[in-house]
Amino acid sequence: MAHAAQPATASGQPVRIGFVGAGGIARQRHLPGLRAIDGVELVAVANRSRLSSDKVAAEWGFSEVSDDWHDLVQRPDIDAVFIATPPYLHCEATLLALDSGKHVFCQARMARDLAEARTMYERSRRTDRVTMLCPPPHAMAGDFVVKRLIAEDVLGELYHVSVRGLGPDYADPEAPLHWRQDVFLGGYNTLALGMWIEVLHRWVGPFLSVTAQIAYHVPRRQKVGSVQPVEVRVADSLGIVGTLRNGALAVLDVSGSARFAGPPRIELFGSRGTLVYVVGADQILVGKAGDADLSPVDITPAERRQWTAEADFIAAIRTGSPVSPDFEEGVRYMEVTEAIYRSARAGRAVTLPLEY
Repeated sequence: MAHAAQPATASGQPVRIGFVGAGGIARQRHLPGLRAIDGVELVAVANRSRLSSDKVAAEWGFSEVSDDWHDLVQRPDIDAVFIATPPYLHCEATLLALDSGKHVFCQARMARDLAEARTMYERSRRTDRVTMLCPPPHAMAGDFVVKRLIAEDVLGELYHVSVRGLGPDYADPEAPLHWRQDVFLGGYNTLALGMWIEVLHRWVGPFLSVTAQIAYHVPRRQKVGSVQPVEVRVADSLGIVGTLRNGALAVLDVSGSARFAGPPRIELFGSRGTLVYVVGADQILVGKAGDADLSPVDITPAERRQWTAEADFIAAIRTGSPVSPDFEEGVRYMEVTEAIYRSARAGRAVTLPLEY
């Protein structure tokens, strides 16, 4: 984790916010989260169109609407910028916001590729501004419990990690190109792959190498506004085998073309026991050597990790407290994502960290 930023706004002083993009995640999480914090002012929003900007402003109480996000991030009456667009704008908007002296909260995934992510991180290191990424909600509720169980050595030596993230997002071959399949808009961020990697980094540490195969089950799809079908460059299915720095083997099975696959799950197998996390249900199962079967472990109210991203960001601005995930953590998961595609194209294992 990077060093904590120096406080730039005294505790209790207003923190004035601008939004570049205000789609589903902004309305579901960020805006309600900010509205619940005393002293936060929603100053301006620049959404995809004037009509949608006006609608968001009226619903959430923004003082103004901006027709140009460039103007918004340079306004002297804004302290911090939330960038909630698809990844294609994350790097450009972050750099301009930092150069304009703003704190930055950037929606996940961090950028379209590792080069953009590194550029964002390096620019952030030259400022004292707070830079935070949106955390993945996947497995968040039980995060503290899993970390505690690992610290208590329930697993012993970690041998094997399995991630099963299968779903029907792209199973319909007749469906048009989703924006997440558009490499210009999203880069090589694939389904929830980056989120699985980020969770593994928190629980079991970084990757040492990856070997991957990827598949494009529907290689061409109709793009809205395009006369001819376009090439799909973001994989429909991925099979990944990696080694972790702690010596464990990690196997990730990820697909958007799997109907009735069941809930995603993360499984940790060690010399002393097994831990299974059923994502979505937030169910934790543990079995130790000598047990007849896995048994549930409660996520008590005291240990349940709550969504506090917006509060953490504002606290960091006011007090200099650290944030997570920060841009350094983002670079680490973007690096694994890029290594997966490099491996698939080269047909060989790729060692981490990647060279510039």
